[in-house]
Amino acid sequence: MFHRITIRSAATVSVVIGCVAAGLGITTSVAGATPPAIPSVATAKSELAGLSVVAEGSMSGYSREQFPHWITQSGTCDTRETVLKRDGSGVVVGSDCQPTAGSWRSPYDGVTITTSSGVDVDHIVPLAEAWRSGAASWTTARRQAFANDLTNSQLIAVSASSNRSKGDQDPSTWLPPVSSYRCTYARMWVGSKHAWGLSLQSSEKSTLTSLLNGC
Repeated sequence: MFHRITIRSAATVSVVIGCVAAGLGITTSVAGATPPAIPSVATAKSELAGLSVVAEGSMSGYSREQFPHWITQSGTCDTRETVLKRDGSGVVVGSDCQPTAGSWRSPYDGVTITTSSGVDVDHIVPLAEAWRSGAASWTTARRQAFANDLTNSQLIAVSASSNRSKGDQDPSTWLPPVSSYRCTYARMWVGSKHAWGLSLQSSEKSTLTSLLNGC
């Protein structure tokens, strides 16, 4: 005999489906990372037009230690852990705020990761790129704020492999393998550079212009 089950909300439907999938050993899809303050295409175009175009600066004096991270954000949670909780699905953390369970869908390459050790928190505008684009002259406090920026579209959870592939390259030499995400990536890149007053090199601007025109 079958019994009628009344499900009263979309949230309940999601929970039921998730539980059934887990019981069957199925990996369910999860939402991709969504940093805040991603500008619209029109806003990104306007911001891009206002950025200075200059030759990239030297890497002299650069080290990641010039950009202190990850700093404590709330309680025991640092910036990395905060982004992992924000960008993941079903994230469970321990008393030290380290994730013990969860799923992360990397928007760069479409890969779903189920262990936090396989997830990197990427700086959309890499630290070395920022250094070459104006951050070399900043105070350490400003560089720390940039490296831990949770307000602008600067930090995102992605697969470790895609982050290592990107390195410190700008969009003229590296773009996310998932082509449908490149418009969003360009908007985030421009939004972060605009928020922090960083400059562009000419090839970088040309690539970003083409990407935004194709959105």
